[in-house]
Amino acid sequence: MQLLWFLLPLTSVAANQFNDTLLWGAYRPNLYFGLRPRIPQSLMTGLMWFGTHDYQSISKTRHACDQGDGITSYTWTEYDTREGGVQVIKDGPNNVKITTEFLKVAGGDHGGSWAARIKGEPMNPDLLSRPSLIFYLGLEGLGGMDMDTDEEENGLEGDVKFSGSTPELDEFTIRIVDGPNNTHVTRGPHAEEFEERIGKTHFLGQPVPQGNIWQAKELLLQSIIKRAQDILLPYKDATAGPPDPAFVLQLPDEVYTGSNLYAVQKSFDGKFQFDVFFESKSSKQKLSSTTIDQGIPALVESYGKRFQTAFPFPPDFPPAKRDSLEAFSKAVTSNLVGGVGYFYGTSIVNRKFSYEWDEEDDPSDSQDGESGARLTEPKALLTATPSRSFFPRGFYWDEGFHLLHIGEWDNDFSLAILKDWIELIDDDGWVAREQILGEEARSKVPAEFQTQVPNYANPPTLTMAVTAFIARVKKAAASSGPSDQDLGMNFGMGGTQEPLSQAVKHSAGSQYVESPELALTFLKSIYAPLKRHYDWFRRTQRGQIKQYARVARSRTEGYRWRGRSEQHVLTSGMDDYPRGPPHAGELHLDLISWMAFFTGTMKDIAEFVGETDDATTFGAIEQAILHNIDDLHWSGERQMYCDANVDTEDESYHVCHQGYLSMFPLFLALLPPSSPHLGPMLDALSDPKQLWSPYGLRSLSASHPEFGQGENYWKGPVWMQMNYLALRALYKKYAAEEGPYKARAQEIYKQLRKNIIDNVYNVSFSPVVGRVSDGELIAMCCRSTSGQGMSGSSMML
Repeated sequence: MQLLWFLLPLTSVAANQFNDTLLWGAYRPNLYFGLRPRIPQSLMTGLMWFGTHDYQSISKTRHACDQGDGITSYTWTEYDTREGGVQVIKDGPNNVKITTEFLKVAGGDHGGSWAARIKGEPMNPDLLSRPSLIFYLGLEGLGGMDMDTDEEENGLEGDVKFSGSTPELDEFTIRIVDGPNNTHVTRGPHAEEFEERIGKTHFLGQPVPQGNIWQAKELLLQSIIKRAQDILLPYKDATAGPPDPAFVLQLPDEVYTGSNLYAVQKSFDGKFQFDVFFESKSSKQKLSSTTIDQGIPALVESYGKRFQTAFPFPPDFPPAKRDSLEAFSKAVTSNLVGGVGYFYGTSIVNRKFSYEWDEEDDPSDSQDGESGARLTEPKALLTATPSRSFFPRGFYWDEGFHLLHIGEWDNDFSLAILKDWIELIDDDGWVAREQILGEEARSKVPAEFQTQVPNYANPPTLTMAVTAFIARVKKAAASSGPSDQDLGMNFGMGGTQEPLSQAVKHSAGSQYVESPELALTFLKSIYAPLKRHYDWFRRTQRGQIKQYARVARSRTEGYRWRGRSEQHVLTSGMDDYPRGPPHAGELHLDLISWMAFFTGTMKDIAEFVGETDDATTFGAIEQAILHNIDDLHWSGERQMYCDANVDTEDESYHVCHQGYLSMFPLFLALLPPSSPHLGPMLDALSDPKQLWSPYGLRSLSASHPEFGQGENYWKGPVWMQMNYLALRALYKKYAAEEGPYKARAQEIYKQLRKNIIDNVYNVSFSPVVGRVSDGELIAMCCRSTSGQGMSGSSMML
C-alpha cells in the first residue's frame, strides 16, 4: 500500500510527489507577498516597498497586510496550491499597481524550484509613481547562505546571485534579475552628487538571531534610516533643500560576516519589473524570464478550465451573470487557498486557569499541577487563515469551513491541512482553539488573547471536513464513469530545457478519493486521535442534568461551554451572542448540537474503518443526544430551541434568544423532515422581522431588544458560514427529502441562495477582477461585522 506523503517526516527523503507540489507556497499570508517551504526554521522570503516621492512615505512601508496602510485592494486572481498564482495589489497612496506572479517548477529531490515576477505600473499615469521595492531572503536553522555577486560600494548592476544549502533543501541558488524596460529617478535636487548610485541595485547582508527573520522590515528600515541620517546631515542648511528621497533612502551596500538575512532594493520611476529565480540544484533546470512568460499564461488558462470543471454553474443560474460571477468565485477560491499559511513555534498555555463557575469540575485539576502561563514545545501547522490582516493564524472553528471548500478544489491538500490539525491533539484529547505559534503570530494578537486554556473547546468543525471526505470517497466508489479530465499544465519550454511541468495528476482528482485503500489508510491514521478528542469533549464539556431535576431520556447527554465570561462565550465561536448569566448548571444548545454532529461523524468513520463495536456505541450516543436536544432545549411556550439555565431557586428554565443559536438543530440537519418543530423554525427563518434579510440570515432576530447593540458582533450581522450551514441543510435534507415542509424549504433555499450570492458579489466585487471591499476575499468562513458582510462561496451549492 502506498504511504501517505504527508505522514512522512519533512526531510529530503520524503516523497517527491509532496516536495514537487506542496513544499513551497505563499505560506506567509500575513505578508502582501512572502514565500517559504513547509519546513520549520528554513528559508523565508518577503517583499516590502515604500514611495520615494517624499521622506515621510518610508514610515508607511508596506510589508505585513494592514488595513491601516490604506491599500486599495490586494487579491489573488488565480492561485493553485500546486502550480502558483497571480496576485494584484493596488496601492493608492503610492499610486502603484503591483502584480506578483509565482510559479512552481517541479523536479529534483528537494522540493523543486520556483520563479517569481514582481512588476508594477502607475494606477494613474498622470501622477507620480516612484516605488522602492525590497526583496529579502532570510535563513534560520541549519545551513547557510552567501551572496555570490561581488560587492560594490555604490550598488550593483545586472543580476544578483545568492547560493546556499540546508539539510532539507540541499544546495540551491537564488537569482534576482531586472526586467528589460525599467526606468529610474534621475532628476532632482543634488542629482549630480549621487550619479554613481542612481539606477543601481542596493543591498545589505547582516546576521540576525534565530527566530527573528520575521522582523526583517524593522531591521532593514533601521539600516536605511541610519544611512539617510548621516547623508542628510551636510544638507541641513542647504539652499536647494535636501536631496531627492530616491537618492537617499537606500540600503548601505554592505555584507557582514555570518549574514543570514539578505536584502536587495530596487527603486523605479513608473513601470517596472524584476524576476526572482530559486533553483534547486537537484532539479537541474535553468530558469529564465521565458519560464514566467510562458508559465503564467498557461497557469491562468489551466486554472480557469479546471475551475469550470470543479465548480460548474447550476442549470438555473442566469447566463448574463456567469462571466463576472465566475471571475468573482475564482477570486474567492484563490484567496482562500492563497491565504493558507505555514506556522511554526511555541504556544502559551495555562493549565490551571478557570472561571469561578467552572472550578467545581475543572478537568485541569487532575493534570500535572503546573500553574500560570507557560510556553509549550514548538509545533508546526499548515492552516487556512480567516484573514490575512487581522487573523493570520489558525482558528479551529473557522478551519472546518475552510476545508469544505478547499477539499472540493484539492482534496489531498485539504487532507494535509486536516492532518496537521489532528496532530495537534494532545494526549488528553485537547487542541487549542487558536493556534498562535511563534512570536510572529503573537505579534498580531492582543496580550489578553494569547494564552490558551486546556479545558476550553471550540465547535468541532473539523468533523465537517472528515464527513465531506468520506462522502467524496463513497461517491467516487459508486460512480462507474471516468475520473475528471486532467486539466493540469503540460507545456514545454523549447530548446534543451525539460518541460516546466508534466501533466498534473491532482487536477484529475484525488488519489485518496480514487483509491479506497488510501482513503482507509488516512481515516485509520486519524481515527484514534479524533476519538481521543471526542472523548475529551464528552468529559470536559459535560453539563449537569440530574442535579437540577431535569427531565430527559438520557441522564448524561447535556453539554456546557467552559471558559465563558459574564458577557462572552468566546469558546462557542459566537462571542457576544446573548446568553443567560454564567452558572455551573447551564446547558448550551449549540454545543449539544455540535456533539450530535461529532458523534455522527465518529460513527461514520468507525463504520468505514471497520470498528463495528465503536460504531454501535456511537449510534446509541447519537440517538441519546438527539432525544435530549428535544427534551432539554425545546420550549413549547416559545416554540423554539433555547439554552437552559438555573435560577436562584435552583430550578431549570429556558433562555430563549431567537437567532443562529435557536436554529442549530436545523443548521446541522439534526431534525427529521417530519419534525413538528421544523415549521416554527422555518417561519422564524423566513420572517423579515426575525432572521430574514435581503443580505442573508441575521445572527439575531431584528425584533430582539439587543439587536445591533453593544459590540454588535453576533447581534444581527450576517455571517457567511452560518448561512452556508442553513443552505446545506435545506439543500441536502429539508428541500430534498419528503416531509410536510419540503415545498417551503425549497422556496426558502432558492431565495436565500440568491440573496447571499448577490450580497457578497455586490459588496465585495466589481466587474473589474480583483476589486475587493477591504483588500481580501475569505471563502466560506468570513469574519463579517456588517449586515452586508463579505465572502462566501457561490459555487458550493
